[in-house]
Amino acid sequence: MSGAMRLLGIIALWLTLGVVPSYGADPVRIATYTVELDRKRPGLLLRDILKGDDPQVLAAARIIARIHPDVILLTRFDYDLGGVALAAFADVLAQGGAHYPHRFAFRPNTGRASGLDLDGDGRLGGPADAQGFGWFAGQSGMAILSRYPLDHDRTRDFSGLLWQDLPGAILPQVAGVPFPSRRAQAEQRLSTTGHWDVPVLLPDGRRLNLLAFHATPPVFDGPEDRNGLRNRDEVRFWRVLWDGALPWLPPDPPFVLIGNANLDPTGGQGHRSEIVALLADPRIQDPMPQSAGAAIAGQRDPVIARTDTVAWDAEGEPGNMRVDYVLPSADLTVLDAGVFWPTPDDPDVALLGEGGRAASRGRLVWVDLEFP
Repeated sequence: MSGAMRLLGIIALWLTLGVVPSYGADPVRIATYTVELDRKRPGLLLRDILKGDDPQVLAAARIIARIHPDVILLTRFDYDLGGVALAAFADVLAQGGAHYPHRFAFRPNTGRASGLDLDGDGRLGGPADAQGFGWFAGQSGMAILSRYPLDHDRTRDFSGLLWQDLPGAILPQVAGVPFPSRRAQAEQRLSTTGHWDVPVLLPDGRRLNLLAFHATPPVFDGPEDRNGLRNRDEVRFWRVLWDGALPWLPPDPPFVLIGNANLDPTGGQGHRSEIVALLADPRIQDPMPQSAGAAIAGQRDPVIARTDTVAWDAEGEPGNMRVDYVLPSADLTVLDAGVFWPTPDDPDVALLGEGGRAASRGRLVWVDLEFP
């Protein structure tokens, strides 16, 4: 049998079995970045972006353009209903050569008024009385920028789930009484910012589900541990979803769990066992993105510090930690991963600005993926 006939026979077998051969595709770079582009009043972020010379906006844009991910989740980015600020920031990125024609954001829980005293201070209407801490509706939200189309019709927003409705949830109590009140717990949502499932449509026709979230810091509370317990359950939400224990179907692989957990597996406050359990879950893999700059800047064992993603090294701050994650599903192949944290002798360190905080205390985390 000739080579041509043999090839035709193989193709016929593929068609009979419904098999489509894969000839490989370009790697996909996925990133998350806590940009700290949030302001104290609505409209101020848009104002700063449109000025064209805001140092923080430009510094964040240069870092994103330097790494140039295909898809990036921005956390701590103010939300507005029309996505005007996000579109304006995408224009800034395009001027630097990073084009993101596809953008997405659900309304976050941050700043969403509850009408209740959710923090137990006896007053109403404060930022901690919102479903997620915020001075106005949409402050410090999340957003996705993508080179590839996003399947808006199949997005899922889990952010309305009540905290008390999460199986296995531990809600705060004081002397055996629900804190701050039973009524407050009946209205309190689990998500501080949000838990989303946003499908990305890749060039080869496949779909990659982005599982995005930004959890509350497990601090700034009292002995009731309200924020610590909420952070615990925000991190734990994903494993409960994957177990099929929620009203939604578990996401189909391939997927990437991405965002800011505000929880370090080895240091800081919070229920660290939950992030340890998440990182060990066999349904995902931990590429452990690292940087030499973090190892030098760290205040703990350099082997651990290499994975740090935030510079909390000023007086009164808790120290550098790993709180931002890009965790691919187990079926994906990780080609490379890193944290943008240049060493002092690297020319790229200038992008971080004086003191390393021109853009944000957060560091951009990225992972390069290949699909099976």
